[in-house]
Formats: sequence, C-alpha cells, structure tokens
Amino acid sequence: MDTMRDRLAPVVSRLLDEDPRVAVVLAEIGVDGFAEAVRRHPDRVVNVGIREQLLVGAAAGLALTGMRPVVHTFASFLIERPFEQVKLDLGHQDAGAVLVSAAASFDWPAGGYTHMAPGDVALLDTLDGWTVHVPGHPDEAETLLRHAVAAGDDKVYVRLSLQANAAGRPVDGGGFLTVRRGSSGVVVAVGPLLDAVLDATEGMDVTVLYATTVRPFDAAALRRATGTAGTDVVLVEPYLAGTSAGAVNEALSDVPHRVLGLGVGRRELRRYGRVAEHTAAHGLDARSLRERIGDFLGPGR
Repeated sequence: MDTMRDRLAPVVSRLLDEDPRVAVVLAEIGVDGFAEAVRRHPDRVVNVGIREQLLVGAAAGLALTGMRPVVHTFASFLIERPFEQVKLDLGHQDAGAVLVSAAASFDWPAGGYTHMAPGDVALLDTLDGWTVHVPGHPDEAETLLRHAVAAGDDKVYVRLSLQANAAGRPVDGGGFLTVRRGSSGVVVAVGPLLDAVLDATEGMDVTVLYATTVRPFDAAALRRATGTAGTDVVLVEPYLAGTSAGAVNEALSDVPHRVLGLGVGRRELRRYGRVAEHTAAHGLDARSLRERIGDFLGPGR
C-alpha cells in the first residue's frame, strides 16, 4: 500500500492544473515529487530552501494576494519551528493556507526528537479558527487534501502519517463516524489508531467513534453517542495524550462524565528504535490499549 504522503504530490499537482489559485510552497522537503508540476506551473511552485519561517511567511503573502497556498514539510518544521509565523502571518492577518505535514509524532525515529512533533495539534489549539484533519488511510488523505484546498480561504492543517489503518473509511471532512455501537462507554479513535482501537475493544460493550477531522471537534456526535452508551469517554489520539480532553469536557459540560486521554506521552524516548517500539512504549498498541481502556471502564465492560 502506498503512504499518505505518496498521495500528496499527485493530488496537489492535479489541483494546480484545475485551479489557478492553488500554489505550492516547499522548504526542500518533498521537492522531487513536484518536478513535473514545476515544469507546468513554474510560477506557482515555490521552494524557499531550508527556511521554515520564510516557508510560512511566503505562503501568507501568497494568500493575501488571493492565492490558495499548500505548504509542506515535516510537522516539527511546519508547526513548531515557525510557530510565530503561523500565529502572526497567517492567524493575525487572517490569511488562509493549507499546511500539510509529514512524520507525525514519531514516524522517523532515526531522525531523533528534532523530527518528532507530538505536540503539533495541541499547539494549534492555542490559536483560533484552524480546521485539523488527521486521516487514517491514504484514500482518506486524498479526500481530505481536496477538502482542505477547496475550503475557501480557511486555515487548515492536514496531518499525514506513515502509520495507517488497513482500509479507508468514507470520510467527508466533517463529523465522526460510528464504527461500533455499545452501551458502556465511548471510545474516540483518531486517524491511524482506529485499527488498534478496534482490536483492543473487541468484545467490549462500547461505542467506537472514528475521527479524521478533529477541529472543529464533533461535539454533537459525541453527545449522541454518550446518550446511549454512557458518559465514560476514552480518547485515543496519535499525538499528545489528552489534547482533545478539553473539547470533550466542553461537549459534556452539562452532564457528569469521566474522560481518559490516551496518546503520546510527554516523556521523551531517547533511543531511536522503530515505530512499533515507540507505539508500544507510549501504550498505543492494541494490547496496551485494551488493558488501559478496560481498567478505566471497569470489569464487565
């Protein structure tokens, strides 16, 4: 199976052909995939070099002229390093762009902590007006990329990962999908963690919601689910643990509820290892999830 990132250049290159507003801004990373697009649209594919602050600043400038920029590099270089530009050049100036990341939380362990960004979604939560897509399969990534570019002049973040579920789901860039129904709690599985959650909750009497668009958070879907499944909620997110706990608390503010936030821990894992080893170390493999979810919900769930 190809990866989510494998879909980026072909999809965006077609969008360059279809829409004269679309532009691409790169900082060396991913340049080879756009070689043909550069030949066809040399004025709308810009490589700023290894200058991530300029990457976002240039995108904001293009947006202010009426363009729809698609901006790509690793998550740590797209959200964390140029955060001031994300905050001011895009946010303060109300300039829209589509930020598309790679490497997710720990997709390239050999790159070390400089190439890991488990706090990216939490960091964007400090700003207003961002839509955040977290696809769990290459087909979903393609759909959500098209949604993001077509979203007027909105500010959109698309978080791509090498980790993926075995099959794609019919996502629409909006609400959560109900994948399994139960009566003893709700588990919200985000993006590429759905398969692990389904394995972990096999035989449990829980509702499983699948989230690929996490901002705005689908409070209505969560309320519907907790109305029949009870108000114990487990979040399983492929980034910093508890990132969406505040959104859950807000959605259920008028009813007693409990929330368990599972995700990437704050403790830095200083050995490179492999992706699967990082997943297990953060307790996001199916065996660990089953134990942690079962302990939270209690026996017999």
